[in-house]
Amino acid sequence: MAKILAVLYPDPVGGYPPDYARDEIPTINGYPGGQTAPTPEAIDFTPGHLLGCVSGELGLRRFLEDRGHTLVVTSDKEGADSTLDRELPDTDVVVSQPFWPAYLTPERIAAAPRLRLAITAGIGSDHVDLPSAIDHGMTVAEVTFSNSISVSEHAVMQILTLVHNYMPAHEWVTAKKGWNIADSVSRAYDLEGMDVGVLGSGRIGQAVLRRLKPFDVTLHYCDVRRLAKEVEEELELTWHPDARSLASSVDVLSIHTPLHPQTQNLFDDELIGAMKRGSYIVNTARALIVGRDAVVRALGSGQLAGYAGDVWYPQPPPPDHPWRTMPYEAMTPHVSGSTLSAQARYAAGTREILECWLDGRPIRPEYLIVEGGGLAGTGASSYTVAG
Repeated sequence: MAKILAVLYPDPVGGYPPDYARDEIPTINGYPGGQTAPTPEAIDFTPGHLLGCVSGELGLRRFLEDRGHTLVVTSDKEGADSTLDRELPDTDVVVSQPFWPAYLTPERIAAAPRLRLAITAGIGSDHVDLPSAIDHGMTVAEVTFSNSISVSEHAVMQILTLVHNYMPAHEWVTAKKGWNIADSVSRAYDLEGMDVGVLGSGRIGQAVLRRLKPFDVTLHYCDVRRLAKEVEEELELTWHPDARSLASSVDVLSIHTPLHPQTQNLFDDELIGAMKRGSYIVNTARALIVGRDAVVRALGSGQLAGYAGDVWYPQPPPPDHPWRTMPYEAMTPHVSGSTLSAQARYAAGTREILECWLDGRPIRPEYLIVEGGGLAGTGASSYTVAG
């Protein structure tokens, strides 16, 4: 029997919700490009309920315990005596989320001899040290596409929030109890007619481009792989061969590229300085793609008119993190991919992956980041790194 350790974010401050704003959510059966939504054998949760927190348990407890497996759920993941570290040595499977990542470092993986599967409930597995996972014979999987559209909608929302100066205007009528129209509109513009670019044109980046097209903006993108000619023509896209060319050409830049050595700290003082004065950056990808203090300096000098992000480093950030107090920001905690709609899909996908792995059946290829061994004690198989 297997031990599954789920590291999930804490419950709401007011307790687990007794009811919800809506009685149902739309059923999504597939995604653009033809990939189907998760197809587990069954689910033991109500779609639209809060599943990603500790009490939600991703709807996994009945399924796993009915099969004789052990499920441990915690939000305690930091420090030498964390629940994560105490439970790891005899754990077979770790389930985590990008919003509250269980950082599987080389040291933690080495301390977990039974660990054979790491599942990201959502997308983005850079909290797992992949070289160590490969050496350990682990499988690393994520629920591809489950929350891509959720993130793209959030990015568009943050673009509009910055350009229209929504946050200060909202503050005038709430925190300040005022009606200061001149103050509210003194930094407000229309998105219409602006040049808007995305760095990274994968699933999320393409979804952002498609959602921005009706705003009558000029669209740009940069990616190592150019999109098909018919897509470029349909969306009237301008392709840029590198980040500098893109950044210097747009008024608004939305980041959707993975974090890797070539993108870490990409947006430093020099690259931000190459942008138009008064540009905006939205980052729903990974915080380390931009220089933390470079963003603060650029907002202070006026080089950037606004910065909105949904990602921080580390997560959660310390109370004195400068992005909490910098001017002209529209920051959120890492929530863009964890709407109640998205949770229903990534919880179902997590169960689908577990069903396959526990039954010795292949996990669908689009979910695999690294394919390794089976249940602890069976020995690690040869591995592949998924494309």
